[in-house]
Amino acid sequence: MYAQCPDCLTVFSLNTETLAQARGQVVCGHCHTEFDALASLSDQLPPEPFHRLPSRDEFVPPRLDLAVYRPPAEVPAIAEPIAAQPDPVEDFSHLVVAPRFVRQKEKSRGLRWPWITACTLLLLALCAQLAWAKRDSLISDATVGPVLRDACSSLGCQLPLVQDTSKLSLLARDVQAHPSVPGALLITASLRNDADFAQPYPVVSVTLSDANGKRLAMRRLRPAEYLGDTNIMQRGLAPGATAALMLEVEDPEGKAVAFEFGFE
Repeated sequence: MYAQCPDCLTVFSLNTETLAQARGQVVCGHCHTEFDALASLSDQLPPEPFHRLPSRDEFVPPRLDLAVYRPPAEVPAIAEPIAAQPDPVEDFSHLVVAPRFVRQKEKSRGLRWPWITACTLLLLALCAQLAWAKRDSLISDATVGPVLRDACSSLGCQLPLVQDTSKLSLLARDVQAHPSVPGALLITASLRNDADFAQPYPVVSVTLSDANGKRLAMRRLRPAEYLGDTNIMQRGLAPGATAALMLEVEDPEGKAVAFEFGFE
């Protein structure tokens, strides 16, 4: 914004904050004359050359309509309390007034039970997901496993089989030349499940070695390759049960004299 000294006609630039603090009264920095800056206040300078800025002789105060805050009205203080005078005509002592918050409390209780039901269902779903993710450790646990098996047997369902090859024991094994297939070996073994839960039949690995301990061949046999019955394979090996394995493998160059069993 711009203002002009009325004596020396010098034009000065000033901001609204300085103008508001001085309430329009400023001092010329050239001739030291005090003058009212509002009389010649202008937003823009006219084209040069000019002699005087346009004056504002008649100033109409602007009307303010955009209100942003109004402080609350102060409550006048009561000088003396007015004693309540009982009404001799109307007596309200027999009326019973019910508190308003009781109805609101009952309404809030009515709206709360759907949320409780939804949260309970979500919590049960979360527990079911965690139990399914940890099903192997829960079924093989010595405390939780029997409870789950009893509950599942009473409901007529079947728990998934959990494999733990460290609980499988090889009771007996034997290898001999195949009686009907030349150049082949017939290997028999007896397997026992020492776990407290049923296990799936393992993948059996057979390693053949020669007299010097050199490995000649190795083969992995899946349960479908050494079990003839699919129902037995689906039921798995019961706790404490034994199973007889009969494997037919090729004898490489007729030099196999030793073999090793492994379970996967």
